[in-house]
Amino acid sequence: MKSKFLYLIVLPAAASLLFFYTSCTQINVFEKNTPIPKYEWKTGFAASGTFNISDTNSYYNLSLVVRHTDAYVYNNIWLNVGLQSPGDSMYFQKIDFSLGDDAAGWEGAGMNDIWEVRKLLKAHTRFKKNGEYQFRILQIMRDDPLKNIMSVGLRVEKTL
Repeated sequence: MKSKFLYLIVLPAAASLLFFYTSCTQINVFEKNTPIPKYEWKTGFAASGTFNISDTNSYYNLSLVVRHTDAYVYNNIWLNVGLQSPGDSMYFQKIDFSLGDDAAGWEGAGMNDIWEVRKLLKAHTRFKKNGEYQFRILQIMRDDPLKNIMSVGLRVEKTL
């Protein structure tokens, strides 16, 4: 009798509580993607934005997101990625962002002739200050404008 009670009442109730708890928790993700006008990324055009950090005890993953068409002619893109913490100057880092290779094709998720590549820039990192952070992403390829790049952005995700 006790085992039927356990299976019929207690387990479904516990499963329901777990479901409601996980479905009501906030997902701590920021993502901003900047559309590139006419899919022609000029050297001076920056994908930029701001995000707020209120929890300096938690760890975060920072990822770059690049969306391009199948007509993009290179396997990579060189980016100058800047991050500015509250009250500081912007710190830039040059990144060789791989989009694919000749043998395996494009990386990321694709649909028809559109591809989106999301790659980890910094894993399990902490922010030292509370407040508003700014970012800027510039292309530093030789082509100006760089054609067939649709959008570029940054994703900040709190890790567990």
